[in-house]
Amino acid sequence: MTSRRDFIKKAGVATAAAAGASTLAAPAVLGQSPIKWRLQTYAGAALAEHVIKPAIDAFNKAANGEMVIELYTADQLVPTAELFRAMQKGTIDAVQSDEDSMSAPVDVSVFGGYFPFGTRYSLDVPVLFDRYGLKEIWEEAYSEVENVTWLSSGSWDPCHFNTTKPIKSLADLKGLRVYTFPTAGRFLSKFGVVPVNIPYEDAEVAVQTGELDGMAWSGITEDYTVGWADVTKYFLTNNICGAWIGSFFANTEKWNAVPEHLKTIFRLAMDSSHYYRQYWYWGGEAHLRNTGGKLELTSIPESEWKQVEAAAAEFWDEIAKKSDRSAKVVKILKDYNESMRKAGPPYRYG
Repeated sequence: MTSRRDFIKKAGVATAAAAGASTLAAPAVLGQSPIKWRLQTYAGAALAEHVIKPAIDAFNKAANGEMVIELYTADQLVPTAELFRAMQKGTIDAVQSDEDSMSAPVDVSVFGGYFPFGTRYSLDVPVLFDRYGLKEIWEEAYSEVENVTWLSSGSWDPCHFNTTKPIKSLADLKGLRVYTFPTAGRFLSKFGVVPVNIPYEDAEVAVQTGELDGMAWSGITEDYTVGWADVTKYFLTNNICGAWIGSFFANTEKWNAVPEHLKTIFRLAMDSSHYYRQYWYWGGEAHLRNTGGKLELTSIPESEWKQVEAAAAEFWDEIAKKSDRSAKVVKILKDYNESMRKAGPPYRYG
């Protein structure tokens, strides 16, 4: 019996040593439970198929059983307006959204989503973050918030109107009830637009029942993808912003618990998501304007639209007064856009 115990002890030591060696070669230990995250996106099911699902599917495959992210779409676990608090509490582990929609308690939240005329093209967003300092500003802002880590920002589509009524002048905006983002709605209200705040998945039905006249939420690609082109008739070619800014966030405790190699894979997945949207939206906007067939294109004359651009400049100055950091972001946007204008075509026309 004594010999048997000695054998078991020696075998146990040898097994532990072997396990330690194999762990260095392959971090996944047989039988170990994978890290599980619940991530909710701002996007409804149809849109999520493009703006995030391919990247999450790729991450889950690359994580090789060590980590699994369960993806939930708009309002599926919690309402979009409560996403930030839910992530902060650990009810959900990660989020893909703009700050504006989920009421992030940071002064830069107004720049997430559609900040009026802040961007002209989708490539402006990664350049502003990687070359003009927005990345560092966002990191600083979220370092002041408990238990939420900002991870990465990327661009989506431009902000256009799709409506049941034609828009051919600024006067046509007056009284128009639209589903839009908080900051964009505040700006558009200067022209008589009535912003309506309802759950994402209710917007289509609200148009059908007459509660809404349309949306100022997306470009034409989303209108066709999510079914809004089936309930509206017109698409305004003028836009109030060239690219929506959305981000990935995580509960800080959950993020810190993820091994570095899995963090790297997740960062690559976020970059993959950003890249996919660049060409999906850019190509889709042109293609569907030309061949969509469901929405009639209308435009407000450039001479009139300059009034909207002038109002945006005043709006920027209002936002800059909110905080020193907001003023810093506004200055970066002004400097960047001036640089693009000086560079001329193809960076800026006119």
